[in-house]
Amino acid sequence: MSAVPPTLSLLFILLTLSPITSSHSPTTCIIGSGIGGASVAHFLRHYSHSGPIHIFERNDVVGGRMATVTIAGDTFEAGASILHPKNYHAVNYTKLLKLKAKSDESDESVSLGIWNGKEFVFKTIEISSRFSIIRSIVGFVNSVRMLVRYGFALFKMNQFVEVTVDSFLKYYQALESRPIFGTVEEMLKWAGLYNLTTRTLHEELTDAGLSSLLIDELATVITRINYGQSVSISGLAGAVSLAGSGGGLWAVEGGNWQMAAGLINRSDVALHMSEEIESISYTRSAYELNSTRGNSYKCDVTVVATPLDELDISFNPVISIPDRKLQHTHATFIRGLWNPAYFGFNYVTDIPELVGTIESSDLPFTCISILKKHSEKDMTYKMFSRQPMTDVLLDQIFSARNETIRIDWGAYPHYHSPEKFAPFMLDDIHLYYVNAFENAASTMETSAVAAENIARLIISRSSSKPLSISSDPATSGSIISELHSDL
Repeated sequence: MSAVPPTLSLLFILLTLSPITSSHSPTTCIIGSGIGGASVAHFLRHYSHSGPIHIFERNDVVGGRMATVTIAGDTFEAGASILHPKNYHAVNYTKLLKLKAKSDESDESVSLGIWNGKEFVFKTIEISSRFSIIRSIVGFVNSVRMLVRYGFALFKMNQFVEVTVDSFLKYYQALESRPIFGTVEEMLKWAGLYNLTTRTLHEELTDAGLSSLLIDELATVITRINYGQSVSISGLAGAVSLAGSGGGLWAVEGGNWQMAAGLINRSDVALHMSEEIESISYTRSAYELNSTRGNSYKCDVTVVATPLDELDISFNPVISIPDRKLQHTHATFIRGLWNPAYFGFNYVTDIPELVGTIESSDLPFTCISILKKHSEKDMTYKMFSRQPMTDVLLDQIFSARNETIRIDWGAYPHYHSPEKFAPFMLDDIHLYYVNAFENAASTMETSAVAAENIARLIISRSSSKPLSISSDPATSGSIISELHSDL
């Protein structure tokens, strides 16, 4: 067989890498209906993308890892649960979709205990009172108790978090001052966050002047609650976890999944529910997506907005991404009552409302919290653990169980340092990966930030026209301008 002339090979490469210039508007296919996929669709419309958009969801509900559970008529967050007051995309989604924000109940004088498997090494006091002055005094006393145990290094930990949050806020800057990022590394370095992914949280906090006691107890409790992992996680993921323990935390009333559902509804997309994509092939000038239903779809642009780590999608040509394990968190919801003897107490009222744990292989759970008190002998609890909770274990911790619901989440990456990142662009054409950013930190807001960059990247590479913001209020929502007014 004769060799292809060099000029023809070069021409083919140039045509492959050039923007989509056909007369029709490009068709975009998004795999995943969580906050990442929904945000890509939203920002494509926001930046005046007029082509067809398809979203494929393998489950029968939208929202991805945002989900709720109902116990005896009460609805609780089962997946991604809390939002930070400076999660400005989520703030504006809530405004745009006319959703109602509610403050996180754990933000209000909830008693905390740090359990080591044998005893509570630290425990706040709790006094129920309808008088605000009494609650304020109790809060002050607990702050003093915490300061006595952990010292003024608590303020250093807070400063470490604030510096990280301030760097993250750069992702909300105006378009003219914010580049379009082709890689996760480039995106992190621009904001001054990359170095945090090269060291562990333990190393960062030690260098910040925190004591071993503070790191091994309070910081560890927080990372175990939010990421199910120890302070050996990367510094950036750790800082994000610590930020998730601060004040002003909130959620969407009725469920955070409504943000994804609302964005999809407003973005004029074709939604394919209960349809799993099993193969993606690039043939000549388009991607062919084949589903487990036997359907085939042609797409000019394909966006993967779900973790590839535990999916069996066949790619042709084959893609290359770093190996990554997901940290599974087992969420167990119980309606019943504590067993005070398990914690060495005689009375249920002696047990803190939030039980966090230190890092120990002997501990069967990472945390337990009270979601709702129905009566003194009837409460709803939420428990996180790294392994499934057996009935034998649950019957030791609870004296009564009227209802038990178990959910296994492939919740977030198993963090380490230095982190390695998958590319935003899985090929040199138009195959994109939103969840590449998760190795930096995994939250609803970081997914939205990554999705906004992906949307800009798609438009900049598939059109010769400059990026513009839609003036249509149905697709715009003035997200960028609202962000800056909030800032």
